[in-house]
Amino acid sequence: MRLEKRPSASALAMALAPVGAIAFTLLVSSLLVLWAGAPLAPTWGALVKGGFGSVFAWSETLTRATPLILTGLAAAVAFKARLYNIGAEGQLYAGAIAAVAVGGMHGGAGFDAPNAVLLVGMFVAAALAGALLLLGPALLKARLGVDEVVTTLLLNFIVLLAVSALLDGPMKDPTALGWPQSVALPSDLELGKLVQGTRVHTGLLVAAALAIGALVLLKHTVFGFDVRALGANARAAAFAGVPPLRTIACVALLSGGLAGLAGAIEVAGRTSYVTLDMSPGYGYSGIVIAMLAGLHPLARAAGRRGVRGGRAGRRRQHEPRGGRADLHRRRDRRRFAGVGAGGDAAGAVPGAVEMSHG
Repeated sequence: MRLEKRPSASALAMALAPVGAIAFTLLVSSLLVLWAGAPLAPTWGALVKGGFGSVFAWSETLTRATPLILTGLAAAVAFKARLYNIGAEGQLYAGAIAAVAVGGMHGGAGFDAPNAVLLVGMFVAAALAGALLLLGPALLKARLGVDEVVTTLLLNFIVLLAVSALLDGPMKDPTALGWPQSVALPSDLELGKLVQGTRVHTGLLVAAALAIGALVLLKHTVFGFDVRALGANARAAAFAGVPPLRTIACVALLSGGLAGLAGAIEVAGRTSYVTLDMSPGYGYSGIVIAMLAGLHPLARAAGRRGVRGGRAGRRRQHEPRGGRADLHRRRDRRRFAGVGAGGDAAGAVPGAVEMSHG
């Protein structure tokens, strides 16, 4: 008996693979809950209630989901071209610090420019910071064959160390009583609220619009065709006239720019300043969302709500047995492994099937 890879996945398999991945993750997580000695039904009930059980819970889920849309888009756009961007976390922080550098320097007053110009400048600077951070690993892969998984992952830690130095140095808020945080943005540069009395902001609309734009770009443009062809088979795409170096560079700029925008929107919409714990892992969770959605832009925009709801619910959930934090960390690792397996089974990983060529 020999196992062979399917030449293509059916529509039913594509639909059922994420469901199976979620079911597998829930099963493993339930076993961990039981192993910890906690009652199963109240534990999951508290998780769901914390994420979706009230108006406040829904508002927090939507607020925290906004950066996940963008990091999910960043991962999926890159994965389509077989550029495995694991550095969205660092790109998010680079974008956040660039946005504050434009809008919050000079003691928080920003540069001497109109607020509209400063706001646009913040987003442009954030997108450039994230884009340039990914461009280097992409070119190293295209020219020298350097594994981008390693370079983008390690850049996350380098960026966090750089941000830490900036928060303790030139960008430190003198009014923060020694706490390592950047100067705050002026209130005029913060994004407006969609629902009064909550933290849901207009960045959610921006992220949704970018998800639609990414769908149009990848499905209905020549560039999108080049990206998909490069992801299916780089050598065949080059033989057909697709410029590999230019395409991979553009994909890197787009993917890194989306992750950088996530940082800027998070600062302008929710926190107003940068801290080292600003992101609870949005960059890594974006990969989970992209895989669950089968790298589809609009499905990612919907899927991030469930992931964010789980995170919001877990924050409000009582830890079993007086504080088993290690249980929550293990559940996160099982969830990541489960959705990764599901994405692979559905053929969601770009380049899983090579096109034959002569």
